[in-house]
Amino acid sequence: MTIGKTVRAIDLHCEGEPSRVLTDAHLLVSGSTMAERLEYCRTHLDDLRRFLLREPRGYPGMCSALVLPPTRPDADFGLVVMTQSGFSPMSGTNSICAVTALLQTQALPAVAPVTSLVIDTAVGPVRADAALTDGRVDHVTVHNVPAFATHLDVPLEVPGVGTVRADVAFGGQFVVQIAARDVGVDLSPRAAKDITRVGALVKMAAREQLSVRHPDNPAIDYIGLVMLHAPAVTPGTSARTATVITTGEPVPDRPESWTGTLDRSPCGNATCARLAVLHARGELAEGDGFVNESLLGTTFTASVTSTTTAGPHRAVRPSIRGRAWVTGTAQFSLDPRDPFPAGFTLDDIWGTGR
Repeated sequence: MTIGKTVRAIDLHCEGEPSRVLTDAHLLVSGSTMAERLEYCRTHLDDLRRFLLREPRGYPGMCSALVLPPTRPDADFGLVVMTQSGFSPMSGTNSICAVTALLQTQALPAVAPVTSLVIDTAVGPVRADAALTDGRVDHVTVHNVPAFATHLDVPLEVPGVGTVRADVAFGGQFVVQIAARDVGVDLSPRAAKDITRVGALVKMAAREQLSVRHPDNPAIDYIGLVMLHAPAVTPGTSARTATVITTGEPVPDRPESWTGTLDRSPCGNATCARLAVLHARGELAEGDGFVNESLLGTTFTASVTSTTTAGPHRAVRPSIRGRAWVTGTAQFSLDPRDPFPAGFTLDDIWGTGR
């Protein structure tokens, strides 16, 4: 792993979801476009991902944002996201964390009351508007890439559950969405283990039975996230959802691989994908707001700001607003004598799906 002696990071959380932001990642990544950089990361930097996100430096809920120089003249910085499952082209929570980190450390100039930045991603430019008070970021609104539905109410045969109706949409990643009641789980913090297990089964079934492909980046041809949704339980919110990130690829004949972690936030990509589905159903019009609540009770305030197209798909331009807080700064080192240069996992908290 050619990472040099140290990796410097700023740790934050966005509405509960932790992110480790690397502001000098340009030393690690090659490629003239963000799509090339994403592929470079997948091919060459998986050891770095494990180094930072696995034990002893990371834990199952951790993700990370690589801040890179932009490849577009109209962008302020580029972004590639590392998760426990691999590398992602886009993340709403990690975008909010990266913007907050860059502005509060003055790596980019912060101008009150609102600083607007453009983020270069492998699926297109993303605008972020940061509201500031006395040099601190109050909240960030991310205007995401076009989100579009690819499947509505398709039958999905989920092992151990039966046939359920599923929706699939792109919101920065492809997200399969199912009503929590249809898979027999309650969206409460006490049911977290049941939710992640069902989520892994849904992902396994969706990857086997449903095909997806982004019209502008054919390499994005996989379902990355599972969202379970339920009616709102808190006044002032529109829905409660839980998004599952699997800790590896679930295998049909290995129940011990049916594991994952919950996004602690309402999940930016999944929220945007949910907006696309609701709009496609005629349940959410342009300009309508949608307040998505996580199991922690934190929220993203989202809306459909306009309509557009993405290849052959009718699409929406979604926005999400959330908050992030710096929790610390770190300088991670790798001793050449360390027997675990790419970190390690144990089945007690990680599961065996890795």
